[in-house]
Amino acid sequence: MLLLILTQEVTILPNIKSAVKRVKVNEKKNLRNRMIKSATKTTIKKFETAVAAGTADAKLLSATQGAVDKAAAKGVIHKNAANRKKARLAKRLAKEA
Repeated sequence: MLLLILTQEVTILPNIKSAVKRVKVNEKKNLRNRMIKSATKTTIKKFETAVAAGTADAKLLSATQGAVDKAAAKGVIHKNAANRKKARLAKRLAKEA
């Protein structure tokens, strides 16, 4: 199903073979990046909710930081942005505890 969508979109783009391929590759990477970024945001929101409810612990913090690290390792977010997010999460947990 995904390939059909990509193929339909490619038909209206440049005729040059390499340009068509770049569009396909970029769309696949864009989809992958959006999925990873969305999953990371969801994990962070779950952590924030747990902190607000007072049920957050070090295990949940570790899992959330792991998700942020994974996004940084795959190049979806910059490593400094990942470090900033992790520091803020830890700070938030310490503040509530």
